[in-house]
Amino acid sequence: MKTRTFLLAMFMLAASSVVMGDGMQYELRVDGLACPFCAYGIEKKLKKTTGVKTVAFDLEAGKVIVTTEESARFTEDEMERLIEEAGFTLRGMTERELP
Repeated sequence: MKTRTFLLAMFMLAASSVVMGDGMQYELRVDGLACPFCAYGIEKKLKKTTGVKTVAFDLEAGKVIVTTEESARFTEDEMERLIEEAGFTLRGMTERELP
């Protein structure tokens, strides 16, 4: 009986995580993002932010790609503040919900 209850609980947990999704992905266009040292400064700032899961970069395009935990959402103003605190300028942001 305990095994059956445990398996049911595990199934419900797995099903709820599928329904809730994996968070958000933000693509940030950042002025001045030209080298790995610049990227490191931004990554360091963003990784300290609650809800940020991963930070990736496209240096040629000047883009920062941020993925968040399930419950984390950021406004453009919040991202702009974080990027400015890292010493850069946010020029635009797109967002999409991850499946």
